[in-house]
Amino acid sequence: MNIPYKIYLEENELPKDWYNVRADMKNKPAPLLNPGTLQPMTAEELAGVFCDDLIKQELDDTTAFIPIPEEILKFYRMYRPSPLVRAYCLEEKLQTPAKIYYKFEGNNTSGSHKLNSAIAQAYYAKKQGLKGVTTETGAGQWGTALSMACAYFGLDCRVYMVKVSYEQKPFRREVMRTYGATVTPSPSDTTEVGRKILAEHPGTTGSLGCAISEAVEAETKLDGYRYVLGSVLNQVLLHQTVIGLETKAALDKYNIKPDMIIGCAGGGSNLGGLVSPFIGEMLRGENQYQIIAVEPASCPSFTRGKFAYDFCDTGKVCPLAKMYTLGSNFIPSANHAGGLRYHGMSPILSQLYHDGLMEARSVEQTAVFEAATQFARVEGILPAPESSHAIRVAIDEALKCKETGEEKTIVFGLTGTGYFDMVAYQKFNDGVMSDYIPTDEELEQSFAGLPKVDL
Repeated sequence: MNIPYKIYLEENELPKDWYNVRADMKNKPAPLLNPGTLQPMTAEELAGVFCDDLIKQELDDTTAFIPIPEEILKFYRMYRPSPLVRAYCLEEKLQTPAKIYYKFEGNNTSGSHKLNSAIAQAYYAKKQGLKGVTTETGAGQWGTALSMACAYFGLDCRVYMVKVSYEQKPFRREVMRTYGATVTPSPSDTTEVGRKILAEHPGTTGSLGCAISEAVEAETKLDGYRYVLGSVLNQVLLHQTVIGLETKAALDKYNIKPDMIIGCAGGGSNLGGLVSPFIGEMLRGENQYQIIAVEPASCPSFTRGKFAYDFCDTGKVCPLAKMYTLGSNFIPSANHAGGLRYHGMSPILSQLYHDGLMEARSVEQTAVFEAATQFARVEGILPAPESSHAIRVAIDEALKCKETGEEKTIVFGLTGTGYFDMVAYQKFNDGVMSDYIPTDEELEQSFAGLPKVDL
């Protein structure tokens, strides 16, 4: 069959429901714990931080399909369905018998998949009658997406941006400000937790864990505000399943069955959104796939972390989640994949990985940018550093097929574009990019700070 370069779904084929993979999981993700009592968080306890409807989604592990409100669908139709692209040019360049497809999520102003959840969370905040929201952002895709969504619904948006990204990616910061958001480099001296982190780690470039702490503290001091998060949480992975549902529908249109599905992994929103419908088939015994999570070697939560309860933030003001973690005190080196610099991983994905339904690989950033450059030169899209982790492993797997002669079908998530990441590309092109991998001693020091939870 002749497969087109781009497989598009019709507007009426846009998914009408989000898929909740927890409904099919025999081993459910462990509950969030109250850091004071070490008991499972109740909806009432979460109500001071999150929107009411989002709390229901966070705690629901039995409803397989959750309807997408019409107002969110209306917004989705501006940029969805997104294309599934056959990477013919990359295949030819690699001289591989493998068939390579990528789901491209960069065809909106935020430049990434983050808008899928941002518009949902802003919608529920508006529905609740709130004034605004606070959040953190790493590389800036989430902050950009949320600022767009808040502008659409007339909400105030306050963003704490990881300092290294704030300095490296000024244009993404300015997009947020253009959409009306207030952007503060984190850690900052505007919050108690920020000042504490600065005192303990002078000159730190920050981390997502730091920024989360500041955003949560800011929310608690603002009447009519709630905190929203761009990754990790169950609700976020739920919203992102539009990616995987569309991918599966596009593949089914041409009777294509992937052998492996690859996604970059930081907190887990893109990976979880892409693979959940396929893992659902695995859980139900309908199909089998090779699922590969790719993370930076500088922040290797899956490949070198511990599966344990840990704080979701550096300031230890958030609930505890059972996840693969490097420890909430871990601050990764200032690599250029800002969206993947989180110390932990989604509880859903952590459980699936623990149960053997996924595998994980870590890659160094120089190798990642080699793959990014190769992809850009043949496929015509400049990929985000985060996305390029998936590209690296997709190319590696395609080259293995070249060696063995296997005609595997590879699908990976291209989460967004890298046009605001040119400082990183400049350093790679100038030959001054370096790799930093944490030592075992550094990780052990961070693991020593894990909370003692006996459940």
